[in-house]
Amino acid sequence: MTSVVLLIAAAAVLLWPSLSERFGKLTLPKLDGKQLVALGLAAVGVALLFTGRSAGPTPAPPEPAAFTLRGKFVGPDASRDASTTAALLDELANEIEWDGMQPEPYLKTGVSFDDLRVRARNLLCRGVSLGDKHPRAREAIKAYLDQAAGTSGGPVSPQQRAAWVAAYREVARAAADASR
Repeated sequence: MTSVVLLIAAAAVLLWPSLSERFGKLTLPKLDGKQLVALGLAAVGVALLFTGRSAGPTPAPPEPAAFTLRGKFVGPDASRDASTTAALLDELANEIEWDGMQPEPYLKTGVSFDDLRVRARNLLCRGVSLGDKHPRAREAIKAYLDQAAGTSGGPVSPQQRAAWVAAYREVARAAADASR
């Protein structure tokens, strides 16, 4: 709206000589300094009045993710280590999910899931424990996995397998977010 008013005003200023000739002698009243300032303030007020309105209600901010690792990875390698954690847990989720689709799954217990995680971490990180480097991340991840997937080391049902896959993917997402 303000843009339209400004464009009309600019056109009127540019075309004033031809408008005066066409419609006769048009004269503007003489204004003193106070009146010019008052007109300027009124114009700014009208412009702000129209630009301050929105077309509709402001949308609510998105819901925060249920699990976050932001601020849990600290130090010079924080971003790289969070990214490594994301890649590791995403791949573990994929492997556990794929294994569950096999006629005879190799991973049948919670202990086998944990053994896979430990071996994958040792291979990927060359024996370096990211949990030791980032204890706050380790504790947050442990608490989330215990709550989301449980702590049983026994036989795993398809529902428990799905819970582990979903939990690993959620931690991978949170670690990827923390790496940015």
